[in-house]
Amino acid sequence: MAGGRRLVAAAFMAVALVAFAVAVSPAEVADATATATASLRGAPFESIFAFGDAFTDTGNNPVVWAWYNVTDEVLRPPYGMTFFHGVPTGRNTNGRLIIDFIAQGLGLPLVPAYLSHKGSFRQGANFAVAEATALNGSFFDAQQTDVSLELQLGWFEELKPSLCKTDQECKDFFGRSLFFMGEIGIDDYHISLGMRKSMEEIRAFIPDVIRTITMGTERVIQHGAKTVVVPGMVPSGCLASILVALADADASEYDATTGCLKEPNEIVALHNSLLQDAVEELQAKHPDLTIMYTDMFNHVMEMVKSPEQFGFKSDVLTVCCGGRGRYHYNMSVACGDEAATTCKDPSTRLIWDGTHLTEAGYYYIAKDWLNAIVSSLSARASS
Repeated sequence: MAGGRRLVAAAFMAVALVAFAVAVSPAEVADATATATASLRGAPFESIFAFGDAFTDTGNNPVVWAWYNVTDEVLRPPYGMTFFHGVPTGRNTNGRLIIDFIAQGLGLPLVPAYLSHKGSFRQGANFAVAEATALNGSFFDAQQTDVSLELQLGWFEELKPSLCKTDQECKDFFGRSLFFMGEIGIDDYHISLGMRKSMEEIRAFIPDVIRTITMGTERVIQHGAKTVVVPGMVPSGCLASILVALADADASEYDATTGCLKEPNEIVALHNSLLQDAVEELQAKHPDLTIMYTDMFNHVMEMVKSPEQFGFKSDVLTVCCGGRGRYHYNMSVACGDEAATTCKDPSTRLIWDGTHLTEAGYYYIAKDWLNAIVSSLSARASS
């Protein structure tokens, strides 16, 4: 039996790696993965379940904003222009997200948004919501949507009875599923910056965010999850939304090599470091499971430092879709507004709307994540 698992894992790794190696651009990934996965048998996952914020949300945020009688700009073009034939899907980008590329690489359908999908969730559900926080909204003394990780986990538990009935059936079902616990937490820090909290105040509650993510991971494990991916954060100090919001920073507060702000990036680096430690502790506690940290920070920094290597323009911090102003970003003109303009070729840009990445940026990160997921499965199958 162990030999059979090794063969399946080895075959899957070969197919998944070919799927991404063949695809030289994001636009070709769908065809490449479809061709490669057509010959795959015994795929290790039957479904994907995801929690998080805009970096993972595949369409929940418009529903949440509608609760507050607010129209979400992601329902207007040019969102969705690259992959979804110009039809906005609720994703905060021009095309696919990391989770979309991962699903395609695994031969699964794109993960449907829990709040807007009307069909079956047998092959997965996405509970992530743009601007969601790890901590409950009561932590922030401000008027905002209170879509925390706790609420998303509650939605998952509400859905569970429709997917499985007995404890054993649920453990079997979720054991064949891939879980994404995040990315989440970046909005906790961005909201706090908007509330003019000091960097010292923000650093003080980073451990609370980490504990919340750890709690969420433990919670899905209790339901039967055997493979959980826990992503880190992108470098906030390289995002136009933060660069413009903190435009009064002194020259010494910028990284001379990248043009990014140092201190916001240090906040994220601390978060990522503590998160990696927490994931290692979880893995030690559950040695029979696969609990893995995946990186966003270093991938984005690599693209910022060497944009030409990825086909991006040299002014890499300039966004594709936005209003007039430095970095083509204007806090009063959001992407999707009539006054906003969009770059001709989003594949030449890393950052889409000031906070989120383009499909091209997500593609390069997803390629690494998929390889890491497949490698971990192979290691588990051969142990």
